[in-house]
Amino acid sequence: MPAPASASRAVPSTAALPSAPPRARRPAPLAWGLAAGFAALYACVAVNRHRRGLTKAYDLGIFEQAVRAYAHGQAPIVPLKGPGYHLLGDHFHPLIAVLAPAYRAFPSPLTLVVAQALLMALAVVPLTRWAHEVAGPRVALLVGCATGASWGIVRAAADDFHEIAFAVPLLAFAATAVGRRRPLAAALWSLPLLLVKEDLGLTVAAVGALIAWQARRERRRSPLPGLALAAVGLGATALTVLVVLPAFNPSGGFDYWQQLDGGGQGGQASLWGLPLRLGWPPVKWLLLFLLAATAGFIGVRSPLLLLCAPTLAWRLFSSNSHYWGVSYHYSAVLMPIAFAALVDVLRRVDAGCRGDTGRWSGARCRGEAGCRGDARRRVEVRRARRGLAVSALVAVVTLPLYPLHEVVMPEAWRTSPRLTETRALLHRIPDDATVAASNRLAAQLTRRTEVTLVCRAPEGPGPQWVAVDLRDPSVQAPCATADTARMLAVYRERGYRPLVEQDGLLLLQRP
Repeated sequence: MPAPASASRAVPSTAALPSAPPRARRPAPLAWGLAAGFAALYACVAVNRHRRGLTKAYDLGIFEQAVRAYAHGQAPIVPLKGPGYHLLGDHFHPLIAVLAPAYRAFPSPLTLVVAQALLMALAVVPLTRWAHEVAGPRVALLVGCATGASWGIVRAAADDFHEIAFAVPLLAFAATAVGRRRPLAAALWSLPLLLVKEDLGLTVAAVGALIAWQARRERRRSPLPGLALAAVGLGATALTVLVVLPAFNPSGGFDYWQQLDGGGQGGQASLWGLPLRLGWPPVKWLLLFLLAATAGFIGVRSPLLLLCAPTLAWRLFSSNSHYWGVSYHYSAVLMPIAFAALVDVLRRVDAGCRGDTGRWSGARCRGEAGCRGDARRRVEVRRARRGLAVSALVAVVTLPLYPLHEVVMPEAWRTSPRLTETRALLHRIPDDATVAASNRLAAQLTRRTEVTLVCRAPEGPGPQWVAVDLRDPSVQAPCATADTARMLAVYRERGYRPLVEQDGLLLLQRP
């Protein structure tokens, strides 16, 4: 008996089903390929900078001493910070202990800089995949390249090693999950931030607040989980700053309060001075402008950009001028948030602007089948394209200003006579010796010696060796030039013999 006509219509032929839109075709190879490429670039630059002696005790040497202690099952005591200094009294970053097995297998500062390169590059993956889902492969390629070449990440990847290397990919995955309305994934990706640095608990709280706001706005789920996550973030920051850090700190407090209260400068620290500190000096405007430009300016329309607020707040209110600008590693955590905000705006354009091909990137507003005949939608598409162009332009323009361009600079790969002299000096210091060294020389010695900074007064009989590069441009910080000169005079008075004293390089040996 033949089947009823209704039954034959109920099960359509597989061949009649529409094929998946191009954006659904395997974004993983593109995302992981870009991540691998940028990881290789970051590692090349960072390893070569260490080879050239450009890394420093602050901060590569500090973190190597901490991870070295973890690798041997010890507390993170860091002589570079001071005698018996427990590093968890400076910042709360126990997550760096996960690098201990790798360091035990490969005991070298290069282990840390390569791990940082891999972690930073990992942020490219979720953002590229989300952009692919929203707007197709061409936009995904642009977003992935702009993320990998972004000024904040590039600067951090080439700048010694810092704990925020873990925060960059975690924030990329968390922000993407929030934008894709996946609250559980967002919470799970953000919670490890509590173990990266004490201030990131405020960012976790911001993630929770956004999840709660989305739930209340869309009325599809309860806002309570988001509020609970926000409470956990706030509580974790309060606990670490008020209890944990003072418990390990030699002075019994949190060392960075004075930077947040204006360094005790009376009126400037008052409530009346807060608005002025937020927007002055103008270098802070550059930071905000460059962050908005990184998001293509259209990213400021996304609530995801509010995840930057906690980091921007403590940086702009601080009295430490290093936090205000676009140098150093402090802006790396802002980059994945900026690009997530950019993709989130593209998602909104995509939701109302899909043609019959399912592509946003090729959206031609053809009547109701394209942009529903809405001229406003056509304006939104043009704005989105301009935003992508601005974001890409920022990456291109800033590329020569940050260290990634060193990959193609021949002079960056040469070994200068000065570098040869420095290596010869360092080779005269035996393994396991105690050394007082200047900032950059100390980073070359942490793997095989117990090294402290030359400007600090020694305990006991003093170090066996003193190694100083007086032409090191970083000698002014963390050690003032005057302090270094004073301690060198002390060592000479104690009878330390000069073995090398030429061209600004100085090597003294204890009698």
